[in-house]
Amino acid sequence: MSSAGSDAFPYSLPTGKLGLDGPVAKPAPGTLPLRGDLAHIALAGTHLAAHYVIPGRARVGAQAAPMHAAPGKDSDIMLTLEPGTLLEVLDRGEAWVWCCLGPEGPSGYVPTGCLDPGLDPGLDPGLDPDHAG
Repeated sequence: MSSAGSDAFPYSLPTGKLGLDGPVAKPAPGTLPLRGDLAHIALAGTHLAAHYVIPGRARVGAQAAPMHAAPGKDSDIMLTLEPGTLLEVLDRGEAWVWCCLGPEGPSGYVPTGCLDPGLDPGLDPGLDPDHAG
């Protein structure tokens, strides 16, 4: 992962052998970027998940965007994101992205239509383009 430039994530990825040392309190929904199936890579040393994701990037478009507790218009809106807010995308569906503001959260679901179309929220865009597959 490239660490050069202003788009570098402000944290380092875990290295070496990872292990968990006992029970950890389950965080409240919408706090840490952690679901039963996925978690932010920065949580790999502290929280158990089936898979860990190196987040992609997305940016909120020209209008404010709601961050929902679950994917669906009827779910609770946890907060409103300002235009231009940089997001870390952990999972993407056709209508929603599961994203966070960083490894400490908050995390939630944002409609894909609220994202800046000029920044593709695919996974792993932090990789050096010369080394990407």
